[in-house]
Amino acid sequence: MNELRKQIGQMLMVGLASDALKEEELALLRDFPIGGFILFKHNCSSAERIRALCDSLWEIAPDPPPFIAIDQEGGTAHRLPEPFTHFPFAARVGERGDPSLAYRAGHATATELSLVGINLNFAPVLDVNSNPNNPVIGDRSFGADPQQVIAFSERWIQGTRDAGIISCGKHFPGHGDTDKDSHVHLPCVDRNLEELRAVELPPFVHVCKLQIESLMTAHVVYRALDDEFPATLSAKIVTGILRESLGYDGVVFSDALEMKAISDHYGDRETSALCIQAGVDVLLYSRPMLNVTRVFEFLYNLAESDPMIRDRVESSYRRILKLKRRYLKSFSGVPEGEILGRLSRLNHKRIVEQIHGRL
Repeated sequence: MNELRKQIGQMLMVGLASDALKEEELALLRDFPIGGFILFKHNCSSAERIRALCDSLWEIAPDPPPFIAIDQEGGTAHRLPEPFTHFPFAARVGERGDPSLAYRAGHATATELSLVGINLNFAPVLDVNSNPNNPVIGDRSFGADPQQVIAFSERWIQGTRDAGIISCGKHFPGHGDTDKDSHVHLPCVDRNLEELRAVELPPFVHVCKLQIESLMTAHVVYRALDDEFPATLSAKIVTGILRESLGYDGVVFSDALEMKAISDHYGDRETSALCIQAGVDVLLYSRPMLNVTRVFEFLYNLAESDPMIRDRVESSYRRILKLKRRYLKSFSGVPEGEILGRLSRLNHKRIVEQIHGRL
């Protein structure tokens, strides 16, 4: 396979139509070496079918194996059906005042994901819940105090690591002070640089020191950092602050690029080019795969003709390959007949009861 096509494919993560690969998806995956997949509730009808879907993605994907990701934070950001454990909101964990509960919840969540072959969790939320009118973060944050978010997110990340799953902290450089939901609007944060350094940025500074495996960007304009582009599309923020000032060399994912904060203001081609110029490594699309193939071909042609874009692609590929070689050594899913028994024996509902203070 053409090396550049392989590299571009590794920079794309896509959604899937159902809980099993359709024939048209299989055909596309033979021609387009997509490097990652994200699962939503419509992909997760039962433990056995999730495992079968992950196994089929692993089998058809090129080398290196695929990221298979999910948003499994707890609370409303919960995709898996029963009997997977439904953990409480991060805020409830933070209210208990015991960071060890964050470790146990992170470890338990990751252990359950691993049983079916999911290898990347878009969690924890590192945003500080600094605006009570925030419509999208709120209880998803460990708290309104940066130090509390640091203490609990550190333990969640370590629990996830110890269970062999990749963490992705979100949403850099902080979505906690917005009063709009980036799924439907483009939020702006007007805090000055000193306020951002005091409140929004500390959890991200801390996890960069911990060398968190990956981070996700925010579709938010921070006027003190870049008054033109939202963070996802901002070279000043992703390269200037995250890469250069904080020295972060892990994998950077965009948030979903069809969210209206981006799609209402930028076309597909402009968005994908700006992401790569900004320093984003993996462009996340929850939409059907067919639409993403057009982005693939555009980026391939762009990288062939623009040496700067080609350099960005090669840097991103290096980071992606390094992370995959560290974590994706073999398919983690257990035999289908063992999944339900394993979940029952794990008895993670005890952790839920402890978080709620019932034990």
